[in-house]
Amino acid sequence: MHRVKIMGILNVTPDSFSDGGKYDSVEKAIERVESMISEGVDIVDVGGYSTRPGYSEITVEEEIRRVLPVVEAIRKYDVIISVDTFRSEVAKAVLEVGADIINDQWAGMYDKDMFHVVKQYDKDIILMHNRETEIPADKDVVKEMNDDLLKQAELAMQVGISKDRIWLDPGIGFAKSRQQEMEVMRRLSELQVLGYKVLIATSRKRMVKESLPYETAPDERDVATLATTVIGMQANVDAVRVHNVKMTHEFLHSYETIMGVQ
Repeated sequence: MHRVKIMGILNVTPDSFSDGGKYDSVEKAIERVESMISEGVDIVDVGGYSTRPGYSEITVEEEIRRVLPVVEAIRKYDVIISVDTFRSEVAKAVLEVGADIINDQWAGMYDKDMFHVVKQYDKDIILMHNRETEIPADKDVVKEMNDDLLKQAELAMQVGISKDRIWLDPGIGFAKSRQQEMEVMRRLSELQVLGYKVLIATSRKRMVKESLPYETAPDERDVATLATTVIGMQANVDAVRVHNVKMTHEFLHSYETIMGVQ
């Protein structure tokens, strides 16, 4: 077992499902970054485009306007910066000012220039599993997911991105039913053994909501989210993407200290 990195979510949007509008200025965003650093974050994931149900489309220019000054301001801190975008123009803008990772929820399928931009700057890319339509119920969801992700990973390597720069994300909350997502979580090791770094992003999502016996608001799901972190640890994932950095860090630090994880 290795130490699991914590990716803290920083949504600089007015409409994200859990924290929309909280960090929609550079000053508020940096205040949150400083808080996350003090809480033990490893990676800050900046998102300027909400994909919650019923989200509003925005232009590339608006997405850049939201994320670029935040990335520039974070660069002075000793923390890894990820930017959650599927548009190569946004990726190019943030990589130019020092972002370290592009977190692409379409795994390079939406924008065919994405892999070329990431290769140009020699940075990491996270390929999240996604499709236009949900995986059919009669299909093996893990096989379908792995096949899709491997196809995109191979395309990234053909462009020249090295395997050690590629992360895979099973895409909890996208293109799957809640039951399929639970099966994916139970079989996470089948993704991890493909030999790429693995990130899971389950924090406060509908799958977590439906695992609970009662109704909850998004910010009431952090303890239940920890259950998915445990599952990820058992599958030897490399990082977890979360809203509640403090709780996750305390849990991981305690567990890893007891278990002697370096």
